[in-house]
Amino acid sequence: MPVNLSAPDPASLFAVPGVRLGVTMAGIRKADRRDLSVIELVEGASVAGVFTSNRFCAAPVQLCRQHLAAGQAIRAILVNTGNANAGTGADGLARAQQSCEALAGLMGVRPEQILPFSTGVIMETLPVDRIIAGLPAALKALSADAWGQAALGIMTTDTVPKAASRRIQIQGQTVTLTGISKGAGMIRPNMATMLGYVATDAHINPALMQALVTEAADASFNRITIDGDTSTNDSFVLVATHQAKHARIESLDSTEGQVLRAALVDLSQQLAQAIVRDGEGATKFITIVVESGRDEAECKQAAYAIAHSPLVKTAFFASDPNLGRILAAVGYAGINDLDQTLIDMHLDEVLVVQAGGRHPAYREEDGSRVMKQAEITVRVSLNRGAAKATVWTCDLSHDYVSINADYRS
Repeated sequence: MPVNLSAPDPASLFAVPGVRLGVTMAGIRKADRRDLSVIELVEGASVAGVFTSNRFCAAPVQLCRQHLAAGQAIRAILVNTGNANAGTGADGLARAQQSCEALAGLMGVRPEQILPFSTGVIMETLPVDRIIAGLPAALKALSADAWGQAALGIMTTDTVPKAASRRIQIQGQTVTLTGISKGAGMIRPNMATMLGYVATDAHINPALMQALVTEAADASFNRITIDGDTSTNDSFVLVATHQAKHARIESLDSTEGQVLRAALVDLSQQLAQAIVRDGEGATKFITIVVESGRDEAECKQAAYAIAHSPLVKTAFFASDPNLGRILAAVGYAGINDLDQTLIDMHLDEVLVVQAGGRHPAYREEDGSRVMKQAEITVRVSLNRGAAKATVWTCDLSHDYVSINADYRS
């Protein structure tokens, strides 16, 4: 069961002017499952994205990068689940291109105006014939109100769909942001086995889009980890349809730019945290804060060392306050001149470590009480500067092993 996460109320998901979504069952891996989605974008929309750092990136990721770099106006996003089309070589690229050509032909646009995405099993041939056969049904289903269906349509091992909306005011005009994400395993920043799509009708200079999506990703999807594995298919895409009636935003540092930026980061963090809450086998949602470091890089280094430690994660699953494991992770994080005698550590409000040693007033029953909670915050103070970083993770349970042992069955 996901940690304090339920399926979104469809009424809470707002249509974004200039975006329509269609979902169908194409039988890509399993019958009677929503597995093919088309997101149609109004002419003139702007698109930017960030993608996996895995050098063995999937064929659709390679094509997305090429199509965005070509400078053609993107008119549709095509997503299939059940098959990652990764580790498939030249044949995988050809099949991804075929899917773009097929959708482009049905829409009357160029193949370079389609962004393809895939998620699922790696190193299996993409059944492009099933995708092509399913496209007419997906297009027939296009609707501005289908965000909830699209959130279902991009799921793999997720147990609940992930979607959210925001409405903000810019120059007296209502601006909408709505997004969906998927992911539950092989989650590790830069990015994760995750797909994320956010659309807004904000009127923004297209030249600002890449900086905006990168900043949002760095504050959200690049701050989550479930198991430390970086996927081949990770993608986070931002769409702006420019349909809102306010004056065009020309700077992210302007008042209007800051309002849009804050809303996008907030929405992206909700979608990213939903992935962790629905982590494969997760029973605990854990916030790790490393503060008072010399720079953000070393704070992230320490935070990820904690978040990736199987010993730490299994202790959280067992509600066992074996908190020396956290200190050990900080110690091997790679901060070479770290002074252990300066370190403090809190588990929620409980001071566990002070000046590098167990706090005299700490009692194990206090630690045990916090560890039994569904949501826990670990706060480590390095006490060597003013920098800070936050990472979100989950525990590691028996179910994680079972889910991944059975993944291809």
